[in-house]
Amino acid sequence: MTDSDQTHHATVLDDATRQVARIYAEALLAAADKQHQTQEVLEQLEELVRDVLARDSAFTLFLASAVVSREHKRETLRRAFEGKINDILYRFLLVLNDHDRLGILRETAVLARDLFERRGGRMHVEVTAAVTLDDEQQERLRRELRDKFRREPILSVRVDPELLGGLVVKVDDWVFDDSVRARLERIRNQLIEKGSWVHAH
Repeated sequence: MTDSDQTHHATVLDDATRQVARIYAEALLAAADKQHQTQEVLEQLEELVRDVLARDSAFTLFLASAVVSREHKRETLRRAFEGKINDILYRFLLVLNDHDRLGILRETAVLARDLFERRGGRMHVEVTAAVTLDDEQQERLRRELRDKFRREPILSVRVDPELLGGLVVKVDDWVFDDSVRARLERIRNQLIEKGSWVHAH
């Protein structure tokens, strides 16, 4: 398999996983909405991903493993979560297990939050900056995003000095990369392409 084939396969796989995760996210929201417990379910799901999966890689691999039986996973889920988390979320974990889908829990959490925010006319925006953004800069960015997407942006900002300057703003699949490093990479790639064209001709 060539590099391009591998890239294409990975993209198709990612898209398929995302579609499945979205179906489960919509089902979870529907169940939580019916009981008027949407906010609590979402927060507990995000806590589970952040405080358990992100910190315990062995447990994450255990849940995603095709080798471990559903029965073993069900018993582990029961011991770990029954009576300790929202019952809707607990039963949702069991449903994922019954369909061998615990491996998409992280993606499901992200998409469930995104769907919830969209319904309220909001959107989650990941911002990476070379330096800390002050309140005025963040508000200016919010205004620009609000004008572009016609939704209320909720910023999640982190600082990455390696950017060398500028911003990387990610909304769903839309990415605006205005970092110095990105511009240098584009210039370098253009020079390589031109050099290749000269040598080829």
